[in-house]
Amino acid sequence: MPLDVDVLIDAGWVIPVEPRDVLPKHSIAISGGTIQAVLPTAETHARFSAKQHLRLDNHALIPGLVNLHTHAAMTLMRGLADDLPLMDWLNHHIWPAEADHVSPQFVYDGTELACAEMLRGGITCFNDMYFFPEAAAKAALTAGMRAAIGIIVIEFPSNYAGDPEDYLNKGLATRDELRSQPLLSFCMAPHAPYTVSDKTFGKLLTYAQQLDLPIHIHLQETQHEIEQSLEQYKMRPLERLHKLGLLGPNFIAVHAVHLTSQEIALLSSEACNVAHCPSSNLKLASGFAPVASLLDHGINVGLGSDGAASNNRLDLFEEMRLAAILAKAVSSRADTLPAQQALQMATLNGARALGLDSKIGSLAPGKAADITAVDFSGLELSPCFDPVSHLVYTAGREQVSHVWVNGKLLLDNRKLTTLSEKEAAAKARYWQEKIGVA
Repeated sequence: MPLDVDVLIDAGWVIPVEPRDVLPKHSIAISGGTIQAVLPTAETHARFSAKQHLRLDNHALIPGLVNLHTHAAMTLMRGLADDLPLMDWLNHHIWPAEADHVSPQFVYDGTELACAEMLRGGITCFNDMYFFPEAAAKAALTAGMRAAIGIIVIEFPSNYAGDPEDYLNKGLATRDELRSQPLLSFCMAPHAPYTVSDKTFGKLLTYAQQLDLPIHIHLQETQHEIEQSLEQYKMRPLERLHKLGLLGPNFIAVHAVHLTSQEIALLSSEACNVAHCPSSNLKLASGFAPVASLLDHGINVGLGSDGAASNNRLDLFEEMRLAAILAKAVSSRADTLPAQQALQMATLNGARALGLDSKIGSLAPGKAADITAVDFSGLELSPCFDPVSHLVYTAGREQVSHVWVNGKLLLDNRKLTTLSEKEAAAKARYWQEKIGVA
């Protein structure tokens, strides 16, 4: 007699990421938000009876994409200040706008808008760093998304907190309030070496070790950052963080564009993680991250979009394609970062960096049913000789048709089920007028 499950999804292909197989004409059985089986479709139909049965014969099912670095609320600043170098962009445009407008409502509305965009692009989990993290967390929960919420720490005062101790206390209080939420996890999120003191790093390291939290930080994004560190501390930022004891398996270095061979070896020896954000690095003219060398050293590299203010889109399909193509060009090796590895960077590697790889990042029995369906029926995806290659080099977020998080359908045939696109657009218009952009 067939076993009852909540959902049965038939697909043209299931691509579990781990193992590195392509499974044609397979199905996924889901119950209680968990994957129960991944089996050939005929066998699945014989073994299971489902309350809801979807037939997506022209689709590939992949793990939900994991955005390893973003500032979700900054979606409300999309296009506010473009074509500028990083420090000019920050000092003269972004930070002044934040001082004038950032509030719990701004963060909630901006994060909700970001969640809508990310879900429509197949992203099921994001790692966030921004002010008022409790507002970001509540927006993610409203959307039904999985989120790693950053406990942001920075030396200078903001609308959110007055000093580093205040940032830490408020962020830890948010964690205490929301830690029982199954879709949320937390990270220590010091902004960058140039905005955080040694004393503050020491405090947040203690909390990170006691609570077993990842440390998520911008690192060596620009050459200017390194020059500034040499002048102030007589050492490069990574060396400083190493001396302070921050490096280790829970460390996520965001950008990591300007690295020496010795620094790459250090990141490898300490089993650190890197969040690679190719679009942001290109747009801000930060440089080309040495991804081939990072991978050659066995470093876990995930993909991030960065914020929509510096990208200007939250699109991991674009990041996969750019990461693969740039790595080939920079290394002068066409076999660098093949499609399967790029897909793993956008899924399992991001989950691993966040300590969530036992739950998400691949499609396997016992894992959470965080799943993205990509429609391969369009002419622009025809013919298809290799669906993994197509996912990285051909498909875009516009081909995402369905998204599940923890077994709940959040995008149904390209329509959001938990968020109103009309309301999100209206909120975006409100903030545009308030910030003063025509």
